[in-house]
Amino acid sequence: MTTYHIVDVDGIEIYYRQSGSVNKPVLILLHGFPSASHMFRELIPVLEEHFHLIAPDYPGFGNSSSPERTDFEYTFDNITNIIERFIAKLNLTKYALFVFDYGAPIGFRIAMRNPEHITAIISQNGNVYREGLGAKWAAREEYWQNPTLEKRDSFRTAFAQDTIKHQYMDGTKNNLVSPDGYTLDSAYMNRPGNDEKQLDLIYNYQTNVRMYPLFQQYLQQYQPPLLAVWGRNDVSFIPAGAEAFKKDLPNAEIHLLDTGHFALETHAKEIGKMMVQFLKKHN
Repeated sequence: MTTYHIVDVDGIEIYYRQSGSVNKPVLILLHGFPSASHMFRELIPVLEEHFHLIAPDYPGFGNSSSPERTDFEYTFDNITNIIERFIAKLNLTKYALFVFDYGAPIGFRIAMRNPEHITAIISQNGNVYREGLGAKWAAREEYWQNPTLEKRDSFRTAFAQDTIKHQYMDGTKNNLVSPDGYTLDSAYMNRPGNDEKQLDLIYNYQTNVRMYPLFQQYLQQYQPPLLAVWGRNDVSFIPAGAEAFKKDLPNAEIHLLDTGHFALETHAKEIGKMMVQFLKKHN
């Protein structure tokens, strides 16, 4: 049974879902943009018999606190710091990471800082290679190099209702994606004041791309067991990003599924079964 909790981390309330026996291996589920831990609602029941599952919402996302920009700088380093302290507060010292979208740069920062804690990594469209950046990233890189207010404002479309819906639907077969996920994410994203926080993160994403060589160095040095299971029709993080893991991890397992960015919306059971088989080999 999934239970729902809030823990205070440096004055920020972090909401998280928890499931599975505390005596089982720990798996931390790190969500992406524009979502929250609800994206794991169909995956958790597949995994809970086998693992102790923890799925937090980041500051400014889902049901966690959304501090004002004057009180909290919305950067990936700062979000990582909070999630890292959240993990420590729960006294978790050995765990696998599931990383998706924004969860990848957050999760890989955590892994780099605490390599001894990591038992395995599952990347579901969680990119750490330039090869994995789809065509849409060219406009973002141009913005990072020339960060005008006009360009910043142009990225407000990233959390528009239609954009979020398409992010869920693109690359999927008809009638397979429930509206629940993208409707809830649209509500989260359109809360008062959230737009500027999200724009801060879009600008700060450049730090993640700059850190790709460091993430790759971590993989080369520590060789964590890694499963990459991707929606191959994702236009944001294209399949080359999954295949690129093989450069640094020759033993990485790569699976490409006929779906889009939010692969759990259509393939939660299939991905869950792959994860159980993979993690049982490495725990």
